[in-house]
Amino acid sequence: MLKLSTPQPAYHPAPTVYAQSLAYLIFERPSLIEAEHFFVDFGLQVAFQTEHEIYFRSTDKEPYCYRIIRGKQARFIGFGLTVESFSDLEKLTQLESASEIESVLGFGGGQRVKLSDPSGFTVEAVWGRQLVEPLPHRAALVVNQGEIHTRINNTQRPAIEPPQVLRLGHVVLEVADFQETCAWYTQHFGFIPSDVQVLPDGSPAVAFLRLNLGDTPADHHTLALAQGFMPCYSHSAFEVIDADAVGMGQRMLRERGWKHAWGIGRHILGSQIFDYWEDPWGDKHEHYCDGDLFTADVPTGIHDVNRAAMSQWGQQMPNSFTKPKLTASNIAGLVHNLRHSPDLSFRKLITLAKLFG
Repeated sequence: MLKLSTPQPAYHPAPTVYAQSLAYLIFERPSLIEAEHFFVDFGLQVAFQTEHEIYFRSTDKEPYCYRIIRGKQARFIGFGLTVESFSDLEKLTQLESASEIESVLGFGGGQRVKLSDPSGFTVEAVWGRQLVEPLPHRAALVVNQGEIHTRINNTQRPAIEPPQVLRLGHVVLEVADFQETCAWYTQHFGFIPSDVQVLPDGSPAVAFLRLNLGDTPADHHTLALAQGFMPCYSHSAFEVIDADAVGMGQRMLRERGWKHAWGIGRHILGSQIFDYWEDPWGDKHEHYCDGDLFTADVPTGIHDVNRAAMSQWGQQMPNSFTKPKLTASNIAGLVHNLRHSPDLSFRKLITLAKLFG
């Protein structure tokens, strides 16, 4: 277990490596066909497919941003983080639970080190992936704003089609061992807490973590961790070109029969205009645009956590984002974590239930 010298989340001055980007998500699903139907409607494109795996890409130069393995379960496995050099991979092999450096024989290529974070999620540190030609996408619409009129003698008629996903933006996870998991990402991959939401007693409940890219602006959060009663996937987010693309995504997904989860609205922390949808297995995926970008020197903000703190306007966050699924295995996990996790207690669970009830 990682020994914590300071309360988390905290900036680490000398991490093992600095992650450069969120490369991809990894899921297991019982049907690749159903997955393809949803994600093509969502705005991704099939990059490569076999009998046992399917890879989806966005319009950027990365070979893929979403990998699905066919299996009996519907579950989240983990995600990939790109690193800057082969020597970064060598440093990561020294960590507990790390694999040796291995060549990626499948689609996308490169080399990687597989790790397991303190909450049990798989993290693949990757370097040297084979980049591809970016796909074309429409430009952002020119918008007339108040007294600033830049569109004259022209109309707005975006194509009625699934929005083009520009890239994978972030992933949000719930964890029981909040402090240790936050510390692992800040210490070993250089993540910086952009904003932390705290409970009335001052203990952290949600950490929005950004990449440390120095003077290069980074997304407000690439990884967010929320205090939960067991490790689980919350949602992932995909950037589109503008608010009209978010709205067109809602139209297309609604017309094609998919389940809406939340939106449209604008977040407070991160500022994104958002819209959430559920895939065939109930996991949430977000379209967003207009997110905040911070350089490494911006200090961490501290805020109260409650339902109203999640959006500036739009529908209030639904219960489906805060109510755990009380299956037999989840109840067993809750009992185990209440006994063994230093960050979890009945009092904290009751406090969270009151704040989001």
